[in-house]
Amino acid sequence: MDFSFLVERIRRLALEAGDKIMEIYESPDFEVKSKSDQSPVTEADEAADALISAGLRAAFPDVTLITEEQAASHALTAKTFLIVDPLDGTKEFVQRRGDFTVNIAYVEDGVPLRGVVYAPAKGRLFYTRADGVAVEEAGPFDKDTVGALREIGVSQPDNGALMVVASKSHRDAATDAYIGKYAVKDMTSAGSSLKFCLVATGEADLYPRLGRTMEWDTAAGDAVLRGAGGHVVRFDTHQPLAYGKAGWDNPFFIAFAPGVDLKAG
Repeated sequence: MDFSFLVERIRRLALEAGDKIMEIYESPDFEVKSKSDQSPVTEADEAADALISAGLRAAFPDVTLITEEQAASHALTAKTFLIVDPLDGTKEFVQRRGDFTVNIAYVEDGVPLRGVVYAPAKGRLFYTRADGVAVEEAGPFDKDTVGALREIGVSQPDNGALMVVASKSHRDAATDAYIGKYAVKDMTSAGSSLKFCLVATGEADLYPRLGRTMEWDTAAGDAVLRGAGGHVVRFDTHQPLAYGKAGWDNPFFIAFAPGVDLKAG
């Protein structure tokens, strides 16, 4: 894979999808439907999915493409694939809270090597450069010209005063009980894959997820966090979270900065 070309393409497609999403987000009204699992889907999800899928298929015709909106029709037959969540945080989108993201990742042998996470309503754009280092680009964003970049890196955590980020829409008693095992200085809530990016920038030290997620929910944020020096591991074994699993379901996981003293589940 030509990573320079890959990063240029996924950055552009994320920005283009973000424009389409914001056009719908800022409209007076938009349609919300329910998928078979009763999760919401909007015309913004579908429009962004169509735009990104067309762009990736044109640029990488020989690479398997998996997207949230089309996953039911896919059986994984390749160890290398592109995986997309065109609008992660649909509940935040519907409630106009702004914590939603566009996510595109490239996976090889179970590892998300490159990824982009774009939060258009927040004006934040994170991705891995061609060399794998995670960066945040300053806006306003031009599709043809990369703006000012800063390399991002995880914190040096103080286990006596940890910064924790947790899901805004999926908090439960099990998550709160697990967080309670740590000495927490402050805790914040965020939607979508932004939680990975907050750990990647050092704005948080720890993000536990004791709930159902799919690979497209996590791959891009995982790639950004890895590129910033962080880790994402299974909750049960503390082994690295792997991709390309049957059914696309993730186990519970923990995203964290090295130095956090992980507690047993």
